[in-house]
Amino acid sequence: MATVLDKRNAKGELYFEIRVSRGRGRTRATTTWTPPPEWSFNYSKRQADKEAAEFERQVKAGEYLTRSERVALEAQRAAEEAKILTVKQFGERVFMAAKGPELAENSRASYQGNLDNWVYPTLGDVKLIDVTPAMISGLLLSMQKQGKSQATRVKIYNILNGLFEMAFLQDAVPVNPMLKVPRPKKGKNEENADGPEMLTADELNTVFEALEGEPLLWQCYVHFLADSGCRRGEVAALCWTDIDWNTGAVNISKSLNYTKDKGVYISSPKNGHSRTVFVGADTLHLLTKLRTAQASSCVSKYCFTQRNSPEPLHPQSPTRYLQKLSARTGLNLHPHIFRHTFASLAIQSGADVLSVSQVLGHSSTSVTLDVYGHASDEAARKAAAVFREAVGLK
Repeated sequence: MATVLDKRNAKGELYFEIRVSRGRGRTRATTTWTPPPEWSFNYSKRQADKEAAEFERQVKAGEYLTRSERVALEAQRAAEEAKILTVKQFGERVFMAAKGPELAENSRASYQGNLDNWVYPTLGDVKLIDVTPAMISGLLLSMQKQGKSQATRVKIYNILNGLFEMAFLQDAVPVNPMLKVPRPKKGKNEENADGPEMLTADELNTVFEALEGEPLLWQCYVHFLADSGCRRGEVAALCWTDIDWNTGAVNISKSLNYTKDKGVYISSPKNGHSRTVFVGADTLHLLTKLRTAQASSCVSKYCFTQRNSPEPLHPQSPTRYLQKLSARTGLNLHPHIFRHTFASLAIQSGADVLSVSQVLGHSSTSVTLDVYGHASDEAARKAAAVFREAVGLK
């Protein structure tokens, strides 16, 4: 039998609390019902009794669940649904829904692009529980046969490992198939590579010579790239107030980025921290000339702007410009090659890895060594040669 209690809230308004026992060991069912304020108490009580009778029927029919029971039921349903999700469904509904907010916009776009371009075309329609280590190894092997680098294959490996680890922790799969998939290794051609693509000192001077007849904007931009080791977006976001004209110190605290979904936007540098780099007199001289030229057409806080506009240079414009310059120089030029060149030549010439790592804005020296270990080896060979020469050894 339902129990009906009349009560008043903080404003003195009448409502009824209805309680129904669900048997020994189970939490009783409770609900409230509020009558219209114009109803008399007696009429309201009769209607409350009717509400109580209906509520009791629902409880005895098993139609009523407590909040904790509803949460548990939804979790059970979600777990059961996840078990029959395909890789693409789980990737979109669960993995990227959880992972996306944790990532910087560029990283999120990279994750999504790798899923769309590599994972989903091969594994997207396969149910999670049906994916085998052999299928994943086959995907990675196919990428290698198509000439994709180890770095690209490792990205796919890491994304799939994260996806299936999440699926395993949510009981969507009984085991993570990635546990039996070896991490991609370098192919024969990659084993012979000495490190990231870079320019020699002579090739860099060839670029500088080719720039002499180019627009001042591009002369300045490329010189800054080469002189600072900064990323493309960090240079595009550079403001005049970031430069100390007396010391050549430049504060790198922003990055101008572009993704298809978000368009152009400002963010912090890749590792989330500001840093200081130093540029030389030649670069400062070009920056001074650029500032004077810019002032004659517009007023902008940005160093590198669109033509006759205060708006910053589009992050992808340098890549397009360097493609044209490549044709003139016979070199494969892109923004990142100047960063690689800066780091490799600095280390080979004796700069310590810690200092180079800080200039580049790497999260740790291990990242620098992973990419530029070949340059560090060359520096070590030079140091050993200097020692042998000093003591008369061969």
